[in-house]
Amino acid sequence: MRLFLEVLRLALSTIRENKARAFLTILGVIIGTGTIIGVGSILAGLDGAVTGTIRALGSNTAIVFKMQLGAGFNGRTPEERQRKPITYENALDIQARCPDVAHVSPYLLPPQNGITEARYKGNTYANPQMFGTDADYSDSGQVDLRDGRFFTDNENEHHLPVAVLGYDVYGALFGQENAIDKTVNVAGQELRVIGVMNRPAASIPGQDDNRIAVPYFTMHKLFPNLQENLLIVQPKTGRLAAAIDELRVVLRQDRHVPFNKPDNFYISTPEEMVDQFRQLTSVVALVMVVLSSIGLLVGGIGVMNIMLVSVTERTREIGVRKAIGARRSDIVLQFLMEAVALTGMGGIIGMACGWVVSQASRIAFPTLPTSVPLWAVALGIVVSVGIGLFFGIWPASKAARLDPVEALRYE
Repeated sequence: MRLFLEVLRLALSTIRENKARAFLTILGVIIGTGTIIGVGSILAGLDGAVTGTIRALGSNTAIVFKMQLGAGFNGRTPEERQRKPITYENALDIQARCPDVAHVSPYLLPPQNGITEARYKGNTYANPQMFGTDADYSDSGQVDLRDGRFFTDNENEHHLPVAVLGYDVYGALFGQENAIDKTVNVAGQELRVIGVMNRPAASIPGQDDNRIAVPYFTMHKLFPNLQENLLIVQPKTGRLAAAIDELRVVLRQDRHVPFNKPDNFYISTPEEMVDQFRQLTSVVALVMVVLSSIGLLVGGIGVMNIMLVSVTERTREIGVRKAIGARRSDIVLQFLMEAVALTGMGGIIGMACGWVVSQASRIAFPTLPTSVPLWAVALGIVVSVGIGLFFGIWPASKAARLDPVEALRYE
């Protein structure tokens, strides 16, 4: 142990004598380790935020759409693109014929080209997400009222022009003014505000709460050509699997799917969507590891290069140490410790830089719960030390093989 500490002290002393050279040598290690820590913390925070948002739908929820949610349009097959939409009548049939379903909320999607703006007096909000649903949607876990109330079944049945605004829509249009019973203009239609929602507790970082909820039949009245629905199905407690089996049977019958053909619709659960999201983040993590590995490789080559130069510069010193009794293992340990000290310092500085990136991301996106995961810290330490050991072996063995007589005669 004493020998180890003495060698470490000697290695740190050598690094202090060449501070600028040492910093430039380990720059690649700093970048590689900083990337692992910084991106790892952002991915950990994003995973927590997005999975929290998905799970806010409830562990006992199923979502029905004609295609798999979350897949890009280019990932759709021609058959999926040509599927007929899920209908309001499908929701009624599921409600009536599925004993394990508590209730079904239809969700009428906005026009494909979106809604350009919402206006109140001189204030505007661009590209709100307006949708039509029923009163049961307020129990889906996505509605937390700040002011006012949600609309009723009676208002839905009578196609009344009422709306419940998302938090950021309300803020942009009204500021701190009371919005209840005021009239907003959305896509040329006048709607009376009856409620304001808080931003969901688990929301995707950086995303505005741009929702405008209106009664289902009001939405259909305002936009008669809308056809795309998804269904939010709330099974009875603990009956999710049974409810999915029942609604699958009902939908296959309603949509006339032959018994030997696959479903022409897709049923998602929050856990499935979490798994899909994590498959995506695993690809991002893999790309991060590859990119950081390039920086670490460059850093390792730099360390090996500078250690070879150091062996040449200190040939006479090596000769003196061997002449007074230093063994080959002592010389190897000295140079390996110096390489490990270099890359270890680079790893520590890189981790500090990654932590700064993590904190800056938290400040820029307050809803992003960034945290430096233990796996990233452990990986940063192990990789930085491993780089020093791997790329320090050749210079260390070269120093150990020097003939002491020739080394003492070296000028």
